[in-house]
Amino acid sequence: MTSPRPTIRAAAPEDLKAVAEINAHYVTNSVATFDETPRAFDDWRPWLEELAERGLPFLVADLSGEVAGYAYAGPWRPKPAYRHTVEDTIYIAPGHLGRGLGTALLGTLVAESAQAGMRHMIAVIADTGDGASAALHRRSGFTEAGRLTGVGFKHGRWIDTLLMQRPLAG
Repeated sequence: MTSPRPTIRAAAPEDLKAVAEINAHYVTNSVATFDETPRAFDDWRPWLEELAERGLPFLVADLSGEVAGYAYAGPWRPKPAYRHTVEDTIYIAPGHLGRGLGTALLGTLVAESAQAGMRHMIAVIADTGDGASAALHRRSGFTEAGRLTGVGFKHGRWIDTLLMQRPLAG
């Protein structure tokens, strides 16, 4: 039996409970995000609205009505000169890894960010040693732009970050 194909679509307010749960899992159980406290459920709606106001995509991978992952393109840095560069965020729900959801989400995120007029997408990846996120980004056209050593401290250890970059438009 084959797995259902995901529908990649714009996130809606009713998706935010699942998004918050996925986020909480990674904040609590991994170093994939340098957040140490999960974002409160009530903080997700304003973030969804802010990205929409900026014309930036916030997507979910929908598997037969279940949110199995999410991705969004947020501002790279707050200074105005960076306004045409975005940073991607992408997380897949536990139990749905290895099914191509990351590839589907990132491909759509790249395309929609380019359509929104963005010129570059940056990935800031915690270097945990497994390389899955870096491999996903390489397959999606990202190249290594730099490495920051020992800049994060979480769960009792120092963590490097890998910076990857992809051009979106000319």
